Amino acid sequence: MPSSERAAPHLASDTHMDRHAPVNDLLTGPIALTLFRKSLPVIGGMVAMMLFNLVDAWFVSRLGTTQLAAVSFTFPVSFAAISLAIGLGIGTSAVVGRRLGRGEVDTVRRRATDAFLLSLLVGVAVTVVGLATLTPLFTALGADPTLMPHIHDYMGVWYFGAAFVIAPRVLNSVLRAQGNTLVPGLMMGGAALLNALLDPLLIFGLGPISGLGVSGAALATVISWGVMTLGLFAQRDLRALIDWQGLSLPALMASWGELGKIALPAAITSVFTPVAMALVTRIVADYGHAAVAAFGVGTRIDAIAQIVVLALSMTLSPFISQNQGADQPERVKRAILGCFVFVLVWQLLIWGVLQGLAPWLTQSYAQTPDVGEVLRTFLWLVPLGLGAQGIVILTNSSFNALHRPRRALVLSVIRLFVLYVPLAWLGGHLAGPMGIFAGMLAANLIMAVIAWRQIRSALRQRLGV
Repeated sequence: MPSSERAAPHLASDTHMDRHAPVNDLLTGPIALTLFRKSLPVIGGMVAMMLFNLVDAWFVSRLGTTQLAAVSFTFPVSFAAISLAIGLGIGTSAVVGRRLGRGEVDTVRRRATDAFLLSLLVGVAVTVVGLATLTPLFTALGADPTLMPHIHDYMGVWYFGAAFVIAPRVLNSVLRAQGNTLVPGLMMGGAALLNALLDPLLIFGLGPISGLGVSGAALATVISWGVMTLGLFAQRDLRALIDWQGLSLPALMASWGELGKIALPAAITSVFTPVAMALVTRIVADYGHAAVAAFGVGTRIDAIAQIVVLALSMTLSPFISQNQGADQPERVKRAILGCFVFVLVWQLLIWGVLQGLAPWLTQSYAQTPDVGEVLRTFLWLVPLGLGAQGIVILTNSSFNALHRPRRALVLSVIRLFVLYVPLAWLGGHLAGPMGIFAGMLAANLIMAVIAWRQIRSALRQRLGV
């Protein structure tokens, strides 16, 4: 009897989990159609969350270039904390997905609960460490005294809400591992809408409510994510996966041990991206506030341009985990290679769209001609490598789902610290901001070739396909 058939009776025993039949979809459905259908809600939610950042940037830009540059400095640091949550979510998804593929529902509940507790612990640690290192960290990143008051205003609020920013990402990963992508998508969309409504109210004020400036932008973010966390716990499907009664120290250590084998390397891998972005921001800072402001806006646009790839990576991971757990290697291979072809074509189309939108984007976000000139150069060069970067993202997601997180970690080190940062520095030394962006493009193109060779070798060795 196939593994997928063995798994189904276990899942049918739980009415909450059976309602969406997630394992049958991922294990037996047509690959392309299944990935497409599961990715759509994720894309919707992620579009909303990416617009979350752009809305913040747009409102803050109304305060002035100095405030926008200050908030741009906070992006790599806040994303580093979010990357810890992403790493935890990757580990949770890989472990829960494989256990679901094997039909081990009781173990899934234990791992899901303990992953949530771990996310709360990480959130508290981020708050304590972040507040203690706020000034020296941003000074080291190149923030000058004129920016530091605004950075304190923003991060002083953001750090206090770190647990609310981290925990829901882990809860969403539990649902996605089960195959439920609709609820996480709706929750992210709702949080983004709430943030957009709160931003102008808290930043500029209205009537008796005084504007808080950049602090208001951070407060809107924290409130939105807090409401999202409460909303997730209102979901019946998620409550069915949380087991408070089975809490014990031995069980907790066992869960954290299994989760940590994937989550720790994945978290380190995720954190490396904002660390590299912080280093590149430091390189860009040598060319003035206008360059930093343009780079901050450009990276947010860049993130939106990758939305489909990021959503696909979140869907591909549980697909791989469940099919590997059910011993269906051919479906794993076809899914990975098919996704590679798709992202190359898709991201080339996105680059063309961005060139058409470039005049409007520069006019909307650039308050001075200097900012507009740097932003236009960014939009011409950096998005041209998004297809190659998509290959790298999907490769790392695949390695994590295959329980090979160290391979993903090595690839990230090579991409970011052997290629990305050094080539950006060299490009800046030779040609200023244009050279920095050209270096970023070159790093992604080179890394895509390396990633392709690595995943092809792993599929042959690990899965025998």
